[in-house]
Amino acid sequence: MRNFFNFLIRQYFFFLFLILEIISFVLIVQYNYYQKSSFINTTNNISGGILSSFHSISEYFSLRETNQKLAEENARLLSEAAKFYLKTDTLTHFQKDTIYNRQFVFTTAKVLSNSTNRRNNYLTLNKGSKHGIRIDMGVISSNGIVGIVKEVSTNFSSVISVLNKETKISAKIRKNGQIGTVIWEGGNYRYGHLIDIPTHIKPLIGDTIITSGFSNSFPEGILIGTISDFKIEKGDNFYTITIKFLNDFNSISYVNIIQNLMKPELDELTKNNKND
Repeated sequence: MRNFFNFLIRQYFFFLFLILEIISFVLIVQYNYYQKSSFINTTNNISGGILSSFHSISEYFSLRETNQKLAEENARLLSEAAKFYLKTDTLTHFQKDTIYNRQFVFTTAKVLSNSTNRRNNYLTLNKGSKHGIRIDMGVISSNGIVGIVKEVSTNFSSVISVLNKETKISAKIRKNGQIGTVIWEGGNYRYGHLIDIPTHIKPLIGDTIITSGFSNSFPEGILIGTISDFKIEKGDNFYTITIKFLNDFNSISYVNIIQNLMKPELDELTKNNKND
């Protein structure tokens, strides 16, 4: 404390000068219209800039929560979309009967880990069996298919990515309904192949590829990609078609897991057919 007072005594004239300068500045601003107006405008600009910066910083740190809310809202809207209901046509109706039955329900999940640079790529999600997630459920994002649930624990699930040699997605060309299979043979994670399209079909670059609906994991009409190139190998009866995935698998943060409410019934029917 003694050193502090000694410092004040040594710098007495400086502090006196500073106080007088402040008083002079206040008097000038207070009693001169132009200086007062300029000071207020400058202060407003500075404070506005500071508040804007704080607001931007606050928005940045709230992006995670905002993205999660948007993903959850997207999942809710998908679950309520009419195209994900099964329509049963019948000529006989009874009271309390319904023509539409909910078939697909969507659960949002955050991607905890993801790879695109391996031959067999996987994702880890923050939803598991306690959230209703089961093996073989399809996984999509806002831009299209992502993969299929491979393993499930209580709180987490592992997804086999489309970018995996084991993944085969039943797909079709949207404009003509021709059925094929989407595979990934390694290399560039933005491109895959559509196989089993016969040569009498005339594909075009830019044609949209969607899920066929033949799989119990994905509804019909989920986006996959667009045709970027095609050719016919000598002696082959099918096209070699290159597609560009609509999903950028390297930047997926949130996904929707698809629960097919009628999958157990369909699986049982398929099982019975195999037994026959």
